[in-house]
Amino acid sequence: MQRIDSDHRRFREIVRGRIRKNLKKYISNGELIGRQGKDLVSVPVPQIDLPRFKFGQRENGGMGQGDGQPGDQIQQGDGQGQGQSPGEAGDSPGEHPLEVEVSLDDLAQILGEELELPNIEPKGKKKFESYSRKYTGIRPVGPNSLRNFKRTYQQALRRQLISGVYDPKRPTIVPIRADMRFRSFKEETKPHHNAVIIYMMDVSGSMGDEQKEIVRIESFWLDTWLRSQYKGIESRYIIHDASAREVDRDTFFRTKESGGTMISSAYKLCWEIMNNEYPPGEWNIYPFHFSDGDNWSADDTMSCVKLLRDHIVPSSNVFSYGQVESPYGSGQFIKDLRVHFRGDDQVITSEIKNKDAIVGSIKDFLGKGK
Repeated sequence: MQRIDSDHRRFREIVRGRIRKNLKKYISNGELIGRQGKDLVSVPVPQIDLPRFKFGQRENGGMGQGDGQPGDQIQQGDGQGQGQSPGEAGDSPGEHPLEVEVSLDDLAQILGEELELPNIEPKGKKKFESYSRKYTGIRPVGPNSLRNFKRTYQQALRRQLISGVYDPKRPTIVPIRADMRFRSFKEETKPHHNAVIIYMMDVSGSMGDEQKEIVRIESFWLDTWLRSQYKGIESRYIIHDASAREVDRDTFFRTKESGGTMISSAYKLCWEIMNNEYPPGEWNIYPFHFSDGDNWSADDTMSCVKLLRDHIVPSSNVFSYGQVESPYGSGQFIKDLRVHFRGDDQVITSEIKNKDAIVGSIKDFLGKGK
């Protein structure tokens, strides 16, 4: 069993190394999102071949095999192989990448190591308590559900050996009540902080499918990291054009673009949710807003700045704005935020030109450990 455990650990380390090596490709392509289960992600890794010797028949022909004398001329083959002509169907299996299931916690750890992300220092003042059982030893009394069969039979064997009744020709071991052994445990109280992620996305006419796909990929990795840092976490989703509304996750990523843009409508709804349901003294709050930078007017931009400065930013761990490049967007909003919040490390802005820029944007948002 120890050899099996050792080999399994070694295999997992090999897989972990392959995932880390290809992590930026996985992020840019977004190929892990469709493979996500509740707690696991199916990761395609390149074929892992371990070297091995293969025994075959002797004198099958070929270089250095069979009868021959020094100086004999090597004969040319007939040149006819086992392949097939182009367009011709083959009967041999192709090579496929190995599918390995990795927990989301492991994936988050790999992400943190590769991007050198610091652990988050929770902001909320109030800590919530959770209880967990930790098995600490073996005792002679307990419920049957906690009976340790291995230790019970070891004790029965020891008793029979000591009393001289053990017969190696008929090795029957029958535990009695005194042989029973049970696992013991103690309950541990662990404090943890709750967190909420509020995603906001512009779905106006200038935000196309490519821009929304970038948001979908980035939010998956933001979710993965933040969920590894907090044990209690919720996600809320807001979409907006000229008006805003809260939706579920599926609607958030599938809504078709239309209409104009009034960003303040999303910020007003975000603050309403925060103010009514998530007191900042008890919750760590992470608003993320994604847009192509178009807004209805300079007046509405000033309304956004006021909402951020007076309400959203003071109540949040950090406010993050990601601007997705679009051929139809002006890109002005990120410039306005940088002017009004210059030097404020509670407001993080990031420009996302394409899928290759997602890795850098994740590091922008999470790299300060807030």
